[in-house]
Amino acid sequence: MSTYEHIGPDSDDEEAFPTVQRPDPESERLLAFKSKTQGVVARIKLLFCSREFLKALLLGQMVSLFLCGTAVFSGLLQKEGVHTPTAQSFLNYVLLCVVFTVMLACRRDTEGRHLGIMLRQDGWKYAILALIDVEANYLVVKAYSYTTITSVQVLDCFSIVVVMVLSRWLLKTRYGWLHLVGVGVSLGGLAGLVVADVTSGRNDDDTGGSNRALGDFLVIGGAALYGVSNVGQEFVVKHFPRVDFLGMIGLFGSFISGVQFILLERDEVAKLDLSSSKIWVPWLGYVACLFLIYVTMTLAIQQTSATTVNISILTADFYALLFGLFLFHYQFQVLYIVAFFLVMLGIAIYSARPVESACQEIQTSSPPHGAQHPQIVSASQDSSPEPR
Repeated sequence: MSTYEHIGPDSDDEEAFPTVQRPDPESERLLAFKSKTQGVVARIKLLFCSREFLKALLLGQMVSLFLCGTAVFSGLLQKEGVHTPTAQSFLNYVLLCVVFTVMLACRRDTEGRHLGIMLRQDGWKYAILALIDVEANYLVVKAYSYTTITSVQVLDCFSIVVVMVLSRWLLKTRYGWLHLVGVGVSLGGLAGLVVADVTSGRNDDDTGGSNRALGDFLVIGGAALYGVSNVGQEFVVKHFPRVDFLGMIGLFGSFISGVQFILLERDEVAKLDLSSSKIWVPWLGYVACLFLIYVTMTLAIQQTSATTVNISILTADFYALLFGLFLFHYQFQVLYIVAFFLVMLGIAIYSARPVESACQEIQTSSPPHGAQHPQIVSASQDSSPEPR
């Protein structure tokens, strides 16, 4: 018996047992990336046909359209020499107080916390939110007197950064790469709007720019305060009824803006000819649009998030252009259409994957309507579960 035992095929038999080639790692990564990209595209297509997405998109565009209305009416007031941002916002807070604070005062115990209980438990917290909101409105509108429209457009998107950072820190929101891509595409659309403004000469007759450094600082400060206000608003409307936020903001906002109006703009308003339709018509239009912004934004944030709404309102400049074509004789450019669809595409990409947050987890297990609601502090400290 031979001491040598051969195992396996000889060299002549290699064709009978072909060697299995392992795939190239680079090809594997390319195929995986291609498959993931196709999955994202398919998800976006399905998203555009989703009733929930279309509803959220519609709410965001309604907020954007009302925001455009405030810009148009504010521009008409500025053409008449009216520069009273606090006085204009004051009437909005009074209207919120008349409608929603009265609803809180007349609320029955089975419907939620009464106004007196809310003031005793969380009054000072809502007062801080109202102060932030009032000053955000004041700073951004005031900035138009010192800087250009383009600067306001570019720097106002700083609110998106503030909202994302605060949402990650306070609301435990978890963003993925797809969300960052969506925000980037939307900001690319905003850049397209700015380029179209510059090339069309829309800012050539802009009366702003008397102190651009101060104006830019006011816009950044106002955008940051808007971000803080929107995150606080998201927390409230996802834990409590929307009327709670609107009623308390209306109550404290009326007081804060009223005091500020008396101190800063009383003499300015006294000089105005309020009997002229060129003043009181756009003034009332501004107040009506601002009131609708607050009402619609609470619903939009409750359905989506503060980040989604802030991305959605980037299209406000496009709507302002459409009105400006007839009111201010702006020059139309195709780039506006491209920029608009870039913003919409960014919203779709951002919404293609749900954003997980502590607020959404709590909302799924919130008490039924009419049950006792927790205080704001206890809800943020005790009720919020740990991130999964």
